[in-house]
Amino acid sequence: MSMPSDSAPAPVLKGIVNERESQLRLLTSVRLRWMAVLGQLAAIAAVTLLYGFPLNIGSCLVLIALSAWLNVFLSIRFPVRYRLSTRLAFSLLVYDVAQLAGLLYLTGGIQNPFSVLLVAPVTVAAATLPPRYTIILGAGVIGAGMLLIDYHYPLPWREGTRFELPADYKVGELLALIASMAFMAFFTWRLNKESRQMSAALAATDMVLASEQRLHALDGLAAAAAHELGTPLSTIALVAKELEYELGSDSRYREDLQLLHSQARRCREILQKLTRKPDEQDPMHASLSVIELLEEASAPHRNSGKRIIISASSLPGLDDEVRIEPVAHRRPGVIYGLGNLIENAVSFAQSEVQITARWNGSHVYFTITDDGPGFAPEMMDSIGEPYVTSRRFEDKGDHGHSGLGLGLFIAKTLLERSGATVSFSNLTPPRHGANVQISWPRAAFELPPGAFAWPGRRASASQIA
Repeated sequence: MSMPSDSAPAPVLKGIVNERESQLRLLTSVRLRWMAVLGQLAAIAAVTLLYGFPLNIGSCLVLIALSAWLNVFLSIRFPVRYRLSTRLAFSLLVYDVAQLAGLLYLTGGIQNPFSVLLVAPVTVAAATLPPRYTIILGAGVIGAGMLLIDYHYPLPWREGTRFELPADYKVGELLALIASMAFMAFFTWRLNKESRQMSAALAATDMVLASEQRLHALDGLAAAAAHELGTPLSTIALVAKELEYELGSDSRYREDLQLLHSQARRCREILQKLTRKPDEQDPMHASLSVIELLEEASAPHRNSGKRIIISASSLPGLDDEVRIEPVAHRRPGVIYGLGNLIENAVSFAQSEVQITARWNGSHVYFTITDDGPGFAPEMMDSIGEPYVTSRRFEDKGDHGHSGLGLGLFIAKTLLERSGATVSFSNLTPPRHGANVQISWPRAAFELPPGAFAWPGRRASASQIA
């Protein structure tokens, strides 16, 4: 079952990545650069004052002053909360690499222990810029490191002694720097990407829930409307009744007045229904049996050209009282989640989708199976995570159609909020197709709307008939 491509609203996904705007704020960039300036000054002070090593202090201080003046300029030029554009952020990181490379050139090149700090700008780029900018910056760091192997001033050391590491050792330091840079950049990029995707997926889920909340808000609007309209309707009914009495039974307006009075009375009855408490509303629609729940969730997909077979029964060997079909309160989130899973099954079934419900005294089990290609084996461990498509669309010939993987994530999240446990698997050969199992503790399944239950223990496949 694949996740439908329209599961995530466009406004949510549109803001995930903006090529023109980086995720680096000016305040963060300035603070990091001030930390670098203070660290560089501390290192120079330690080398010259504590150890007394000879050092080209003037040139080093000029480079450090450039960073300080750059920070002052940026703080004056832009607001504190300004978010840097991608190009500006990249330019500042290029400057940071060049400034640090210049300091290393003056203080021993690659053999300077602080050469490892060349990793820092690349790590920041991996967290805040598109990957291509990180790759370009990383290539610049590698190029600078290669030059610093041979071209540099001597490492500050005791006067009269020149400290020089073997060339092979310098190459080893460069390789260690490259390995550290690659690891840190990839790890940071991957972590940031997953965080942004999860945030966007949860935002999409919140939008689904917000739609549900807007429906509930209509109840409050209806109650307010009933309260406001009650008085004028009472006035209309009273005036119509008095006119009918004054004009007498022979008036030609009698029938019109009677109609006006009856319609005003009908409006009052409608408003009384709107002002009832939720638990006083139509019991036929406030609760659903297991079979009614499955019928409602699958109804929009009946005309898809695929057979949808629904069956519901208790597990064998139960007492008569336990065998009674569970009745759940209507919860739009549960109906939406089941409908999404059924839609996925119908989309990839060859001819048939089977939906079975079983229950005992402690649990309610739903199983949705289809006769399609099933889940891709390499995706089994990540099904239900955001932005993971569980089947290849090419299996159905939908070339150019890309699933974002949010549909199944939203469905799974909504069902788990109701107390369900959701698991995914493929049917065992010789059968083929996908198999989705949803299980609730019976007490959680029968909870009223607005009550939340945490998922109970996972049902094993052997428990489901």
